[in-house]
Amino acid sequence: MLPLRLGLRMVRGLSNLHAARILAARAESPFESIEDVWRRSGVPVAALEKLADADAFASLGVDRRQALWRVRGLGEAPLPLFAAADALGSEPEVALVPLTGGREVVEDYRTVQLSLRAHPLAFLRGELGPKVTTCAGLARLKDGARVEVAGLVLIRQRPGKGNVTFITLEDETGIANIILWQRKFEAQRRIVMSAAMICVKGQMQKEGEVIHVVADRLEDLTPLLHRVGAMDFPHRYAPADGGKGVPPDPRKAKAREVIKVKTRDFH
Repeated sequence: MLPLRLGLRMVRGLSNLHAARILAARAESPFESIEDVWRRSGVPVAALEKLADADAFASLGVDRRQALWRVRGLGEAPLPLFAAADALGSEPEVALVPLTGGREVVEDYRTVQLSLRAHPLAFLRGELGPKVTTCAGLARLKDGARVEVAGLVLIRQRPGKGNVTFITLEDETGIANIILWQRKFEAQRRIVMSAAMICVKGQMQKEGEVIHVVADRLEDLTPLLHRVGAMDFPHRYAPADGGKGVPPDPRKAKAREVIKVKTRDFH
């Protein structure tokens, strides 16, 4: 599998000027540490904090939480080279508790609107139950089959004054195209317009490789996204989670923020 690297333009709030300075410094020689980026690029600490928040320092072997800790420990301006080396050597190592896999994904979506680690639905697949097929699994079903499919809402589209709304869902396997007729839309308007994650129950239409699901009923699964931040992947439960291998109740977890997906809506 080939690696995929995201560009600095994906980092929310990072200016073009600061990105250009970082790229110019990196072109001279690879960076060796966060301090090296700071010293050679000349960008302010606030810019480095945005990079750390987006997990940009993972390529230097520093995870998101450790990177934020180190960036916030930097001064107002870089010290002279030898003084900086002495200060770095005297800085005590701090062992921070790593984020759960789900929390990392939540933070990825918060900062760059996607994650290269895992898709949120990969954490929730066991919660959805066997009746809910994956988006890729629709291709194995026959035309006219009754189906249930769930995913993040990527696109809502209602052409002109037509009586149909098209919705695109995404799970860990791909996308599914949903058709929602006007009568069904009006009955479920709130879910259509506000839900970040939905489950669609309906009938599949299949012609060659073109697949649609004509929706009958929608279920708002946005509250389920609140669980992702407290989960790990694959799911592992420690004795402290409740003992005797009993998984904790994710509904009691205090996740700080639900995954927010920026949808593309056309009306």
